Amino acid sequence: MTFSAQDHSMMGQALQLAAKARYTSAPNPAVGCVVVVNDRVIGQGFTRPAGGNHAEVEALQMAGEAAGSTLYVTLEPCSHQGKTGPCVQAIIKANVARVVVACEDPNPKVSGSGIQQLKDAGIEVQVGLMEAQAIALNKGFFKRFTEGTPWVLVKMAASLDGRTAMASGQSQWITSPAARLDVQRLRAASCAIVTGIGTQEMDNPSLTLRITEEQLGVEDSLQQPIRVVVDAQMKMSADARLLQAPGLCVIATLDEPQQREKSQALVAVGAEVIFLPAQGQHIDLQALLEVLAQRECNQVMVEAGAGLAGAFIAEGLLDELVCYWAPKLFGSQARPMFDLPIETIDAHLALSVKDMRMVGEDIKLTMQPDKDY
Repeated sequence: MTFSAQDHSMMGQALQLAAKARYTSAPNPAVGCVVVVNDRVIGQGFTRPAGGNHAEVEALQMAGEAAGSTLYVTLEPCSHQGKTGPCVQAIIKANVARVVVACEDPNPKVSGSGIQQLKDAGIEVQVGLMEAQAIALNKGFFKRFTEGTPWVLVKMAASLDGRTAMASGQSQWITSPAARLDVQRLRAASCAIVTGIGTQEMDNPSLTLRITEEQLGVEDSLQQPIRVVVDAQMKMSADARLLQAPGLCVIATLDEPQQREKSQALVAVGAEVIFLPAQGQHIDLQALLEVLAQRECNQVMVEAGAGLAGAFIAEGLLDELVCYWAPKLFGSQARPMFDLPIETIDAHLALSVKDMRMVGEDIKLTMQPDKDY
């Protein structure tokens, strides 16, 4: 299918609009839309928080009169009734002549039906323009519907010699204020933050968002991600900062009688406890991810120590690894980044570097496992 330079330019604008929603649209995908008449943009919009307008409705409302226009949208328009009405009906009612779609919606409630309804209404539809960029913008949403689990991002901060804490457990602070602010951006883009009971006991973190809408350049209000503590033996204290902070705190523990009994004290102070099967001596992390996907989590960010972070990697659950490397040396007695059962060079995990940049004084590496992971 052939697209013009104008088509590429307009879809590029739509993708830029979609990016404005990446911190606020969940559990819905971040979508952008541009309405064009005679090479002139007459309307544009992006996804508002759940329950608000979708990108197409925002753009059509701005356009006012859109008869004969071309509508560019980064994801197939929805065709089902959710918290808002189907966007395809709004497009048909506006007498749009042509719709250019970046990619089909993986949600089985849509999945091609939106495109077909537009075609049935006599609208010219073209699909696939800048598809890879559109999918990348909503990689967690796509993974949730195609694989049944969220996108798993593991974040680590380390010294130049790959150490994440001193032997005593002291780890504040390894990286610069600029890097720590950048981590807040990762949190804002995540639906849930997962940590382990070891990190909770050592650092007593709150794991809340400490970044503003203004700092992120977003118009809509931010929501606190779900905070999840993996605590197989139910060691969590009812006085933990995680339980005092705003937003939902979930304790993931083993489904055993003594854990159910211990959980009552945490439920009494506002925690939610989920009981999961065991994988060896530990919680089944795949089962945890499936539960989070059922709760419409698109992206999960793991902020944990070497044990839990290593477990996500060892079990083949890693989608993306973000490392902040500080120009410091902690020495051989300090704690390593991951506990991984790798004994030979041939058994290594190969990673592809997707992005490398300086953040303050630190180096930020964004990596993904090679395809054979």
